Amino acid sequence: MANYDVFNGDADGICALAQWRLARPSDSQLVTGVKRDIALLSQVPTDVAHEVTALDISFDKNRDDVERLLSVGSRVFYCDHHFAGEVPEHANLTTVINPAPEVCTALLINGVLKGAFADWAVVGAFGDNLYKSARALGKTLNLNEDALELYERLGLYLNYNGYGPSLEDLYYHPADLYRAVVQCESPMVFVKEQALVFETLADGYESDMSLAAALVPEIATENYAIYRLPNATWARRVSGVFSNSLVEENPDRAHAILTDLGDEHSLVSVRAPLNRREGADTLVRQFPTGGGRAAAAGINRLAEADVPRFIEALAEIYKR
Repeated sequence: MANYDVFNGDADGICALAQWRLARPSDSQLVTGVKRDIALLSQVPTDVAHEVTALDISFDKNRDDVERLLSVGSRVFYCDHHFAGEVPEHANLTTVINPAPEVCTALLINGVLKGAFADWAVVGAFGDNLYKSARALGKTLNLNEDALELYERLGLYLNYNGYGPSLEDLYYHPADLYRAVVQCESPMVFVKEQALVFETLADGYESDMSLAAALVPEIATENYAIYRLPNATWARRVSGVFSNSLVEENPDRAHAILTDLGDEHSLVSVRAPLNRREGADTLVRQFPTGGGRAAAAGINRLAEADVPRFIEALAEIYKR
């Protein structure tokens, strides 16, 4: 029976799995990808029964593969904070799923592990744009402002690395980034011992965000704003963290970032208003390849012909 660790390639997924494996070491086979690649359980074979850990990927998007794995006797531990739909009961399936807006998978794992590696949960929460939750946990760990600022930056950089529609757009393959993280019992150790990784991500983030800072919205109202980004590597990488920064600056406004993929389709990143973290998942699920959670969601490929309908739906959800 082989062990498979299946996880989202963003900060939350990486920090969730790092906590899990720091507490429960295992020589596992890693299955991950870009942040938007969430139907990952399809990559786990059913030749024999396996031990599967699935973190920070929507149960709803992987339901058929969970059932496929269970049917051959695999044991599945599933922890996530996205929309799940109906979760079946099975002796070999253990779930920790909570879609509450102020929760992420790293925080859920922190709860399961009773705070064993809570510093990494703080980083994961910062990376998932859950600043209030991250700081609240950080305060219980007696982290000072300098440490909280460093954890925030690290979470931001780990999350930034996961964006882009293809692995070629990323600075590091998420599996390699996870391997670097899991070698370090704390974020402080990571920043010291993985300094090259940290600095590479920091420099890339600052460079990409400087280009994004020059952008102006195509549509802007009191309730929502829409930005169109060009078909460029930096734009594909920055789409998610740029949308996070916009809601920080305008907490009462929803934001949508449409990044041109060059084939009459766009990669879409949606953020609900920071002061009303709801509706993003409802919006994107109206379109093929849409998914996410109430506060932050996206569409992998939005056809140009569907953009007017998307704008209408966005305006309707965030009309007040």
